[in-house]
Amino acid sequence: MMTRSVPEWIGKTDNTPIPPRVKLRIWEREDGRCHISGKKINPGDKYQFDHKIAIINGGENCESNIAPALDAPHKEKTKSDVAEKSKIARLRQKHLGIWPKPVGNNRIQSRGFQKART
Repeated sequence: MMTRSVPEWIGKTDNTPIPPRVKLRIWEREDGRCHISGKKINPGDKYQFDHKIAIINGGENCESNIAPALDAPHKEKTKSDVAEKSKIARLRQKHLGIWPKPVGNNRIQSRGFQKART
């Protein structure tokens, strides 16, 4: 018997929710394991479907880029993704010369020189 080939799901936009049938395929593909920690996700555990490469860092909203992740590791990964995005944005701005220029006289004030004893 020949198995049916199912095309990969690709979201129409970055915000397109994952359909339940696709979540089930992803769950089975990953064997119900958190893609970050590798731990088996048990009934009652809080988890989410996470983009392996975050959309803000160039990842796609497609089935092959999504995997289940337990809440605690997912929160840490999200922090890391946002930090990476911020760093890349700062470097690009600096490279393009649009780094924020200081407004007004924002120089650091020294405490001055000590008065000489006479």
